[in-house]
Amino acid sequence: MITFLRGTCAGFGTESVYLDVQGVGFEVFMCVTDRGRMQCGEEYTVLTHMSVREDAMQLYGFLSQDARVMFTRLIGVSGVGPKAAMSALSTFSPESLVSAIAAQDDKSIATIPGVGKKTAQRIILELKGSIDASASGQADLFASSGNQAAALVASAQEALLSMGFTSAEAQLALKGAPETATTEGALLQYALKRLGSSAL
Repeated sequence: MITFLRGTCAGFGTESVYLDVQGVGFEVFMCVTDRGRMQCGEEYTVLTHMSVREDAMQLYGFLSQDARVMFTRLIGVSGVGPKAAMSALSTFSPESLVSAIAAQDDKSIATIPGVGKKTAQRIILELKGSIDASASGQADLFASSGNQAAALVASAQEALLSMGFTSAEAQLALKGAPETATTEGALLQYALKRLGSSAL
């Protein structure tokens, strides 16, 4: 599984970005918001989700962990595929979509291309239970900072295991990661640097 890519933006497709990773070109489908933040020739770390079907294998990319979490939650809803989930992130920020779900605002959610009223209601029905509304009425679909950090470490450790490292090596490599490593990609970069050095 590809969990992130770090490379140079080499161009744009209609709904995708072409990422040059050490001479290998990856087409990564991304929402309008994230594509708008990218420029050709600049280097980016893109968090990814791989969708595998009988007739296609596609990569979906995100510049933030919150966006990837929302995408993963959305495709878990019956009747919502990767394309509709990406349309949702092109229409709403993750935080705005969380608020709409918490408010049970099916009219707003139904404005997402490819999502009708019935699907909007299903999204609310299936995701509202995972949202903890705060006293201010705002909602938070995402983990607290402590839980989110733990989840990122666990995800990075899983990625290292998939690369062939042992559990002990992965744990040791991630130990002492700086607070600035706030994405899975940054954690992996830190761990791989340590694994490649004699200091580990």
